[in-house]
Amino acid sequence: MVDDMGYEGVSCFGNPYFRTPEIDRLAEEGMRLTDFHSSGTVCSPTRAGLLTGRYQQRAGIEAVIHPRADHPEHRKGLQKSETTFAEVLKQAGYATGIVGKWHQGYPQNSQDYHPQNHGFDEFIGYHSGNIDFVSHVGDHYRHDWWHGRQETNEDGYTTHLLNRYADAFIRRQAMADAPFCLYVAHEAIHNPVQVPGDPVRRTVEKWDRWKWQEHSAEERIAKFKGMTMPLDEGVGQIRKTLVELGIDRNTFVLFFSDNGPAADWPDSDDYRGRKGSIYEGGHKVPAIVWWPGRIEAGTRSNEPLISIDVMPTLLDLAEVTCDVKLDGVSFGDVVLHGESLPKRALYWASLSNGGGRSEAIRQDEWKLVVLHPKAAPGTFENARTELYNLAEDPGETTDIAERHPARVASMRKQLRSWYADTQVTATEQPGGWLSKR
Repeated sequence: MVDDMGYEGVSCFGNPYFRTPEIDRLAEEGMRLTDFHSSGTVCSPTRAGLLTGRYQQRAGIEAVIHPRADHPEHRKGLQKSETTFAEVLKQAGYATGIVGKWHQGYPQNSQDYHPQNHGFDEFIGYHSGNIDFVSHVGDHYRHDWWHGRQETNEDGYTTHLLNRYADAFIRRQAMADAPFCLYVAHEAIHNPVQVPGDPVRRTVEKWDRWKWQEHSAEERIAKFKGMTMPLDEGVGQIRKTLVELGIDRNTFVLFFSDNGPAADWPDSDDYRGRKGSIYEGGHKVPAIVWWPGRIEAGTRSNEPLISIDVMPTLLDLAEVTCDVKLDGVSFGDVVLHGESLPKRALYWASLSNGGGRSEAIRQDEWKLVVLHPKAAPGTFENARTELYNLAEDPGETTDIAERHPARVASMRKQLRSWYADTQVTATEQPGGWLSKR
């Protein structure tokens, strides 16, 4: 999983600025998922949904787990009561690892949030939302680079380190008897904006932030490319290593992004909105599946998929069952046999750093968007409803709510019912915009 890469972040999905040859090759030898969505519009929520196979609202993680200690969302994290794909696969005999970004709770708040308490045998990476690519100081102004539970000082550009440790994990596990599952959670192309060779931008005292408004389009594209290419090389290295070790035909690989693009990068696609938005640009992301001999090369699927489908897909392909009722569904038959999934609604509910809420529901080609302008933080006040037909208007340019009042009423009722259902048994969390704890 890559960070903050929009739909056209790679050339096989339309990047007009530069080529991404290794990711393109993954698509040429596999399948592009052209209607794939993140379940969240920002980092922490999408990751909670990915790990649990359930809408992140059920885990109580609706917003970024904020680095500032006095922020309402700061003390939250993935509670031990949740069941992750790593836990289920580990119980089935898989060796499990994560390299990279966790962002499911700060360890100084609770050790319960540590990835090795959630089914991962090995962890190399960081807990915060982002770290300086050189100094490895996190967004909470603390050094944040770990080998397991041991804070470790290590030189190296973050993407290069993650590439190296992902490759080492695969090589080591390929020699073992047990199967393995590796979650590679890249920092790129999230800020800080730093390409290899750039100086430190964040220390424990300050952050010299790269301000995109002060740079030309050419400079922004150069940084965009400079941060993407080491990521592209890492994807290629994984593919090459699997082939070299002779385990490529027994390994399923999935590539996708956690949400839409940040404002650091030019927005080249035709979708409305960016990271943090419940419009398509905030959650429609590039996705590729690769499994030589099992997935037909050079194919594509337009099936509407969402990142909470990843866990049930992994368990399905591993022939492992789970006692927890998941919201996602397996897309194994979609990618292996070209089948379609039963019709279903997809949902999004976003909570911004400032407490602003927005929601959306998609049914077939119809998408209902609910905004709450000038509402009190954390509340659902001042609901404003919009309706779009994505088949005719994928860029969500024309609100047609007034033409379809019955459809709007029905979809809004369904959206409210879904959110209420997630809250009935939602995991209790410390803090929150409306919490008195």
